[in-house]
Amino acid sequence: MVHSIDEVMSSPVRTVSPDTSLRQVAEIMRDADVGDVVVTQDDRIIGILTDRDIVVRCVAEGGDPAQHTVNDVCSSEVATVPPQSGIADAVHVMRTSAVRRLPVVDGTRVVGVVSMGDLARAVDETSALADVSAADPNH
Repeated sequence: MVHSIDEVMSSPVRTVSPDTSLRQVAEIMRDADVGDVVVTQDDRIIGILTDRDIVVRCVAEGGDPAQHTVNDVCSSEVATVPPQSGIADAVHVMRTSAVRRLPVVDGTRVVGVVSMGDLARAVDETSALADVSAADPNH
């Protein structure tokens, strides 16, 4: 049985600076097989960026990912949880903040990311979301 977020979070976390091009971020996401990166400056979280953010806030608007930076499209209001948080605490933060991913922070240091899929697997390994989240990536 899972007791805390640090048992289900993904780590290591991919971090980027706000001046990184969206093309570079897309390459990082592809190579690491992740859908998000945490935006940091001076070792502090200042945002989060998802693959969907790149598509909706840049590409769909006619922007060139090579010409736009993380700072142009990342979400700057970031909900976080500490590693010792319980599953119910993380679910509550996701629900009240309307987010699908939460950076896990120890003090100001990012130590992981927990997703809805991670939580679904922790709560009910037989759920459809848990099955989809545990499946091999679709390349």
